[in-house]
Amino acid sequence: MSESEKAPELTPGELRLLQLKSLEMLKYFKDFCEDNDLLFYFCGGCCIGTLRNKGFIPWDDDIDIFMPRDDYEKLYTLWNKKADTQRFSCLKTVKNKFLGNIFTTIVDNNTTMIKPHQKNLDIAHGITMDVFPLDGCPAGKMKRMVQKFWALAYSLYMAQMVPQNHGKTASIIGKILLKLVPNKNVRYNIAKYAEKQMSKYPISECEKITELCAGPHYMQNEYPKEAFRSAVYKEFEGEMMPIPIGYDCYLKTAFGDYMKLPPKEKQTPHHEVVFLDLENSYKKYKGIKYLKGE
Repeated sequence: MSESEKAPELTPGELRLLQLKSLEMLKYFKDFCEDNDLLFYFCGGCCIGTLRNKGFIPWDDDIDIFMPRDDYEKLYTLWNKKADTQRFSCLKTVKNKFLGNIFTTIVDNNTTMIKPHQKNLDIAHGITMDVFPLDGCPAGKMKRMVQKFWALAYSLYMAQMVPQNHGKTASIIGKILLKLVPNKNVRYNIAKYAEKQMSKYPISECEKITELCAGPHYMQNEYPKEAFRSAVYKEFEGEMMPIPIGYDCYLKTAFGDYMKLPPKEKQTPHHEVVFLDLENSYKKYKGIKYLKGE
């Protein structure tokens, strides 16, 4: 596929098969977290789907997970020590491995799902489950403003790309800031410093919780800490899966009337996919579908 070609849309059949393959990864993830005493819960579409559909929203194309910051940081280390990393990888951008993401992902290595912004990267290109940290939200407008500043700096320099779909002003500012720091290693170092600054408020010492790695819109949200005190289990595709105990408060804050269906034109998958193969590992396609010519 050339740079100018639009990524093809998934057919309903392909989308359903993708959901069921993602469910396999989710069940393994759930067992791993329970075995290692890690707290997680659905967020976004899967949280809504649990309540509205008892499963995937029909047009949803991925699984999104929240974890409190402490558990989120433990996950990466524990996974690479104890999990079946031949089948499922736990990935995040580190000094010598750029992913183009600002959060952690779990990847099914036996599948292929190549996204436009990653097709030139030598990484695991299987289907993914996105894991987002929850952080303490400091009291006081100034501290909160500074926290969001560092979160924006982290997002920009960790992703190392201009923000998409966040308005012309954000795009212009992003381009300027990236030009000011052209060196990728320096950008990474700035991002890691920014991450420390934005996440330095322990949830245990705060009254509210916020999400800082899901884009400029969602980082504005502030939730009562009690809403994420623990998980409750609800039916999801025939399995019992965790959602935040204060799911109604969380979802109303983030999405408004979450039980109401969106307009028909918005009932579509929101991730672009260059190439999908649920039966074969991405390794088969190196130099063919990604890293072409290498």
